[in-house]
Amino acid sequence: MIEIRHRDSGEVLAEIERDSLVGADLRDMRLDGADLSGLDLSGADLSASDLVGARLHGTCLREAILVGAQLRAADLAEANLTRARLGAERPSRAAMLNAARLAGADLSGADLRNVELRQADLAGATLAHADLRGADFQGANLVGVRAHRALLIKANLAEADLSGADLRDSHLNDANLTRARLCEADLGSAFSDGFTVLNLANLEGADLRGARLCHASAQDANFRYADLTDADLTDAVLGGAILHRADLTGADFTRVELASVTLEFANVSKARNAQVPSYKKNLR
Repeated sequence: MIEIRHRDSGEVLAEIERDSLVGADLRDMRLDGADLSGLDLSGADLSASDLVGARLHGTCLREAILVGAQLRAADLAEANLTRARLGAERPSRAAMLNAARLAGADLSGADLRNVELRQADLAGATLAHADLRGADFQGANLVGVRAHRALLIKANLAEADLSGADLRDSHLNDANLTRARLCEADLGSAFSDGFTVLNLANLEGADLRGARLCHASAQDANFRYADLTDADLTDAVLGGAILHRADLTGADFTRVELASVTLEFANVSKARNAQVPSYKKNLR
């Protein structure tokens, strides 16, 4: 028998008649504040369970089911969540991880569709190949995350800190990145013919200083008031993009077609290799 105790009081919250929690049925259980740190919960079903404030530091949750679980302020730092299922087609059924700690966690290939992660700490986490469509990361700490080939379509990343993030070959179509911090982020590709997709993304007021956007497809993206100082946009596709009043100091526009790009009041004169059509007006 396995006893699950409260992280602070030591109170027994549940008694599981098993020798192991691998593949255990823990659905709809009251485990708020539980100490599950370092345990092996691979393949366990924790659907709709209350894990608010639980300690899961270093816990193995590989391929675990956490759909609808309440994980607000839970400690999942260094946890293994590879191919775990937390997301759902309908937001009301997805897991909630607002203010959770996931620093250094491995979420490779995880399903996080429509999951709430507002103000969560994911610094240094791995999100490679994860399905993050519609996920809410507003104000989250995503510094240094490795999100190669992640699906972030329509994700909310407003005011999130993605400094130094590896977003190569990811899909951020229609994502909300308003006032997000993307300093030194890599939005290029790991392949000679690959690219990151930012079509229709909203990057108004975003900080992209020193970001790598080589070959990125950012058609109809909104870069109003964005800071692109020293950003590398070599071979980027910006058809229909809006760079109104963007700071382009030192930004490299080598082989970028600017004919259909809105550049009103952007300081294009301080950009590098920008071939601006003569009919463009109100440039600085």
